[in-house]
Amino acid sequence: MKFEVVFDQFPQLVSDDLVLKKIEVDNLEKLYEIYSNVRVFEYCGIIPKSNKETIKSMIGHFERDYNKKTRIKWGIFSNDVLVGIIEACDFNKKVDMVTIGYFLAEAYWGKGIASKALKMVVEFLFEQVEVNRIQAEVMPTNEISKKVLLKNGFLKEGTLRQATLWSSKGIVDLEIYGRLKSEYVQ
Repeated sequence: MKFEVVFDQFPQLVSDDLVLKKIEVDNLEKLYEIYSNVRVFEYCGIIPKSNKETIKSMIGHFERDYNKKTRIKWGIFSNDVLVGIIEACDFNKKVDMVTIGYFLAEAYWGKGIASKALKMVVEFLFEQVEVNRIQAEVMPTNEISKKVLLKNGFLKEGTLRQATLWSSKGIVDLEIYGRLKSEYVQ
């Protein structure tokens, strides 16, 4: 795994209609729109935030985690507007594996944006970072997220029963989806 490709300089990923880049303080209003919406985090271990100052400090946490080389959170931008977040975390150098997650502002659901952003991150992680495995943890009831993963070549590998404690959800089951580099075709 070429860990430095991710963490030496914040990577910006660009397609015809999306840009994945660093979230800045000037994105606060759109970030608030995402993090204050309870529906966005219905299937997630994140507690919605209703205080803009809290969300502003989260931007600093994104930077801190990146500098600690533990997590990268890209803002998903469409027409220069922040519409969601996609992240890579839990980098395991021993087996060249990483975990991904994503969520969008509700106004952008159903437009194929999550799928396109995931495709961009998968391409980056397999081709440039040279990871061997990308995985995602999904609540069994999150049908939309499962469709996004399947569309991007991930396979359901199983269910971890009562496997983790998620804020505001308690102990939950998680389905694991994975994709290997050997299954990746450009």
